[in-house]
Amino acid sequence: MKVLPTSIAGVAVIDTDRRQDARGSFARLFCAGELSQVVGERRIVQINHSRTAARGSVRGLHFQHPPHAEMKLVRCLRGRVWDVAVDLRAGSPTFLRWHAEELAADNDRMLVVPEGCAHGFQVLEADSELLYLHTAAYRADAEGGVDARDPALAIAWPLPVDGLSARDAQHPPLGPGFRGIAA
Repeated sequence: MKVLPTSIAGVAVIDTDRRQDARGSFARLFCAGELSQVVGERRIVQINHSRTAARGSVRGLHFQHPPHAEMKLVRCLRGRVWDVAVDLRAGSPTFLRWHAEELAADNDRMLVVPEGCAHGFQVLEADSELLYLHTAAYRADAEGGVDARDPALAIAWPLPVDGLSARDAQHPPLGPGFRGIAA
């Protein structure tokens, strides 16, 4: 596994080596030792799986407020998605900047989304599936969200934003008074 930092502190891309032979392939999805520089002393406490049927659909942007903030490690198991992390950390030098990566079943990449960053993705190929590793369990009372179409973020979604859930469509845009969240 290779850790590739991005321009946003804590947001990283993990490249995985897939081994192939006549039988098929093998790839390591997670290794605490190899990812210790990213995960540190955190533990993976929850693993989730999503399937999104329609191309163009957007899920997110989601985060959890402290003290239940979480790091996510996101990998595409089927299809292709455009995965986005947005820095919402108060005082961060990259506050309100975003980083996106195409994650695909065949590119063996994973995106690391640290605490204080919102996460969302757009489906580039129908019936895409993601695997999420979380360092904190989901808490409904700690949930936060930002409108994926917020002009203050100016996320360059590759396709028109479509298929938002009722909940995601109601996430507020960031107002002029938004100063960030504590990480």
